[in-house]
Amino acid sequence: MERSPQEPSVDNLRSRGIRRRRFLGGISLAGLGAAVGASVHLSSNMPGTVIPSALAQGAPASGAAAQPQRPQFLDYPGKEKGLVVLGERPLVAETPEHLLDDETTPISKFFIRNNGQIPEAAANPDAWKLTVDGEVSNRLELTLAELKSRFQPKTYRMVLECGGNGRSFFQPPARGNQWTNGGAGCAEWTGIPLGEVLQAAGLKDTARYTAHYGADPHLSGDPTKDSLSRGMPIAKAMEPHSLIVYAMNGEPLPTIHGGPLRLVIPGWPGSLSHKWLTRITIRDREHDGQGMTGTSYRVPNKPMVPGGTADEKDFRILQSMPVRSIITSPANGTRLPAGTREIALRGAAWAGDLTVARVDVSTDAGQSWTQATLAPPRNRYDWNRWTATVQLPSDGYYEIWTRATDSNDKMQPPVVTNWNPQGYGGNAMHRVAILVG
Repeated sequence: MERSPQEPSVDNLRSRGIRRRRFLGGISLAGLGAAVGASVHLSSNMPGTVIPSALAQGAPASGAAAQPQRPQFLDYPGKEKGLVVLGERPLVAETPEHLLDDETTPISKFFIRNNGQIPEAAANPDAWKLTVDGEVSNRLELTLAELKSRFQPKTYRMVLECGGNGRSFFQPPARGNQWTNGGAGCAEWTGIPLGEVLQAAGLKDTARYTAHYGADPHLSGDPTKDSLSRGMPIAKAMEPHSLIVYAMNGEPLPTIHGGPLRLVIPGWPGSLSHKWLTRITIRDREHDGQGMTGTSYRVPNKPMVPGGTADEKDFRILQSMPVRSIITSPANGTRLPAGTREIALRGAAWAGDLTVARVDVSTDAGQSWTQATLAPPRNRYDWNRWTATVQLPSDGYYEIWTRATDSNDKMQPPVVTNWNPQGYGGNAMHRVAILVG
């Protein structure tokens, strides 16, 4: 997601040490790699542009001191201590992949992405008001209590993913929070289908696009500015899984996650799933609010030279998110007993508006692949949990790679190639390093 003027730059984040580092058991991966003294089984077969994970995790950031730097961990009520802070103003924190090992992501482990200030918790959530206006026949102003009583709620388990997930994989660095794979989670969302509310408002023939507004104040405190105001084509809004949500994992929606009322628009960038929702305006044209123009949540139509100057006229709005798979067990940096020859793997995969066709894993940098077993999703937009077992020939250092393929036969790349200024669509294969013995 794009960096606001008040958000720290990539260089500032790196100099403060808020860049991905994994330290498990108090030993860095760089330390593990240096201490191996055994064969690195994929070293001679590594693609030239792929840095071994142990080295990548332990290498100093650009302009930083030579020693590895630890991440800044989140300290927030009700949240796991293991979440990694990517930005403090606004608050942004990602979930390391090994903390996404639950079938349903607990609230305590769910990532945080804000664009403005966090509003105060609602004193009476049922009195929270939502307005629907614009290109409609009947302007609606409904409290949360009225929404619950007038419409039939639905509950779906669905992935919510930040548009900038994977941004840190781009070289040269793209602007914004340097997400790895942790800007995603899969919770059970309970709410009212957005399409039913729009039907009740009576969409006019001129209705083309939504525009979303929330109660989160702009970082500057200027009441005339929106922290974010995004929108989508009416067809996406009318999908049955697009919800106006008031509960998460069976509990009232927490304030930090947009409570008491938010949108959840699955498959598309999380910025569309507006938090602290107060108004939806229906427009007769594509919305041009904060986060809808220039290179914000937009990607080039034709490939750019990495680091090149953007031609904003050649950009399109980011819609369906790309296919992605992650390894959730073992964790990056796991050390296994000598003589271990078989490893059971677990993970998750998802594919935006599409479905996951298959997941494969490799222990030899892609020379050979083992197909994983996919568990069926509960509903559309749920992630696929997957399992696999791999064999190891000896003790030593290994990297496990995972790649997913979507229903259009598009596969995760080994490295990101679609460079863009805001770093959207960075879905390189996930890799974890392990040491046996």
